[in-house]
Amino acid sequence: MRLQLALNVPDLAEAVAFYGKMFNAEPARERPGYANFAINEPPLKLVLFENPDAEPGSLNHLGVEVETKEEVAHAEARLNDEGIGTTGVDDTECCWATKTETWVNAPDGNRWELYVRTGDAEHLGNTVVADSDGHPQPVCCG
Repeated sequence: MRLQLALNVPDLAEAVAFYGKMFNAEPARERPGYANFAINEPPLKLVLFENPDAEPGSLNHLGVEVETKEEVAHAEARLNDEGIGTTGVDDTECCWATKTETWVNAPDGNRWELYVRTGDAEHLGNTVVADSDGHPQPVCCG
């Protein structure tokens, strides 16, 4: 398990160069408008979204990356038991990856994603592939 920090950056190449030096790491994945680092120490998934219209360095969203779909389902059930509403568990294509995920909104307005990456996708935007009702409901990556 590791925390995810997703930032909006005005210049992706500049941000990749800076964070690569800061964490002494190469990006795990780079695509148009997107890069991520899978950093071991500290355990962090740093995600960069090129977004020239957003305030530089502003928060896009937060997340917790887990290792299995069962961990996502368990987290979603626990949160619902605690009275924290979720989006439900969906299989999605988002951020150049296929994922199983659920989302919550914190009282401060921050969006949190709990997810496991299951493969590759060919686009940045979000598409729900399968949800409990069979209806697409975009929830990711803004």
